[in-house]
Amino acid sequence: MIAGQQAARSTGLRERKKRRTRDALLHTALDLFTTQGYEETTVDEIVDAVEVSQRTFFRYFASKEEAVFAIQEMVESRFLAELRQRPAEENPFEALRGAVLCAWNSIGEVIETIVTVELHMRTYRMIESTPSLLAAHLRRSCHLENQVATLIARREGLDVDEDPRPRVAVAAFCGVLRVTGQLWGRGRDADVDSLRALTETYLDQLGPALAGDWRTGTRTVPGARDGGRPTAVGRRHSTTEQPTTCDR
Repeated sequence: MIAGQQAARSTGLRERKKRRTRDALLHTALDLFTTQGYEETTVDEIVDAVEVSQRTFFRYFASKEEAVFAIQEMVESRFLAELRQRPAEENPFEALRGAVLCAWNSIGEVIETIVTVELHMRTYRMIESTPSLLAAHLRRSCHLENQVATLIARREGLDVDEDPRPRVAVAAFCGVLRVTGQLWGRGRDADVDSLRALTETYLDQLGPALAGDWRTGTRTVPGARDGGRPTAVGRRHSTTEQPTTCDR
């Protein structure tokens, strides 16, 4: 019994040490990338700053590019996990909206323990200004959209290759996320709550923007609640604003 407890404690210590090493490498890499340039920064500089070997770096990251997108990978994985858990009665847009907002609820503190939000914002701007990283970002975005469209089609009982609605809905949804991410990255509110609020505001404008008459209709002020939910992307209709439900 005691031997088992000691083994478990030893394993726990090793895992915590590995996590600290990985976090230190990630923070240092992003800091160097955003201060002196992605292309200009070498793996040698990163490992020298953390006082580990190149072999240790490549144990955690296959490349510099993988380190750049490590936080984004965490966010995307949490979003997909949340989407799989959304209530079946939600329409597609409600499920997507709830999943992304709940993902930000749960991952905000995790991000801040690894990298500061300010560094995360700098990384976002660096990706957009570095051609090779922007190309990688677009490839990743396309892959994510395909994954999400497949999940939405499956929960709606549709064939994603036969019915265009899942891909159309997800393309519009991901477009909103790209816009809010860009605006947040250029802004001054360096916290996850501001990104979540901005995302929520813009998602709530998706339906009115797609279905409304911009010339004669009354424009809804961003951030205001109009009591409706976008219905162009779902079969079910909700006429009252529902709070986002997170299963935790």
